[in-house]
Amino acid sequence: MKPRVLFVSRSRYRLPLESQVARKWDALAVELDVRVLATGEGGDRRFRLVPARSPAFYLALPFHVARELRAFRPSVVVAQSPYEAGAALVGRVLARVPARVLLEVHGDWRTATRLYGSPWRRLLEPFSRAAARAAVRRADAVRTVSPYTSALVRAVGVEPAASFTAYIDVEAFAGPAVPLPERPVVLFVGVLERYKNVQGLARAWRLVAARLPAARLHVIGRGYEHAVVEQLVQEFPEQIVWEQWVPSAQVAAALDASTVLVLPSSSEGLGRIVVEAFARGRGVVATRVGGIPDVVEDGVSGILVEPDDAAALADALVRVLSDAGLARSLADGARLAAQRWLQTPEEFSARMRQLVDEIAG
Repeated sequence: MKPRVLFVSRSRYRLPLESQVARKWDALAVELDVRVLATGEGGDRRFRLVPARSPAFYLALPFHVARELRAFRPSVVVAQSPYEAGAALVGRVLARVPARVLLEVHGDWRTATRLYGSPWRRLLEPFSRAAARAAVRRADAVRTVSPYTSALVRAVGVEPAASFTAYIDVEAFAGPAVPLPERPVVLFVGVLERYKNVQGLARAWRLVAARLPAARLHVIGRGYEHAVVEQLVQEFPEQIVWEQWVPSAQVAAALDASTVLVLPSSSEGLGRIVVEAFARGRGVVATRVGGIPDVVEDGVSGILVEPDDAAALADALVRVLSDAGLARSLADGARLAAQRWLQTPEEFSARMRQLVDEIAG
């Protein structure tokens, strides 16, 4: 009999699922009896979707979890962050259902209030940080996705039960390498939030544009810092393309049309988009923070610069965009590095099944 598992996250889902997202959940459904509590509109037999307005989402989440625990009776609850894990622990008490809680740590939980959304969220930091640390300690098991996230967990006195990368769809990003474009193009993909250092990217791009007028910046993302990108588009209408959202297949196409990916983050757990860029044979210019150095080898698969140094970021971008040989070398190194991080839906699901079996006893 397959163990019942409730996955809880703040991820937003669109139904029907895109093919690359469906592959993940279909593979998990082979190994586990799955139900997903997340955000969005509507729902079906597998997905229970609720509104995502903060802080109302987290205030209501324990009650949503309790409802699903009573109805679904899972043996394990998989929570995507310490905040969802905290809600699952409270929901378990409310429902009086003895499900085990598996916490997944994908990044630095401190960024939720310090570097995400409105600056007013900073007022909640002492409370949110204490709640997150308590959830890490009280969860029945913790899974991390990189050496960096493992270090975060160990810093609060907990040893991860397992560490393997988050699911990254192989099919959407696999295939033969595409030659680098003739026109120098920088691609940014990510939420437009403070932890992605969108302001630093804007400052760097103004320097790049002055030195390389033919260069173009392609931005894919939306979020609280959207005004920063809007201002860039006004300043450089011929050099910047901005799309708020595209499906994964189009992200792969955008990578193929780029010379290099840029990731100027102030904090990063692993950098999923880095692995996707590697799979398409594209080097990365990124900051030396969080889990990025776990993935990017400086001078081999990308160039690393210090965080919050717009001039250094601009210099690195100009180097890659001006030197075709360097860009090709980084692309080749990236392609080789991808193999360490990619996994098929079946491989990911088998790892999850093994971990769930261990936790459920």
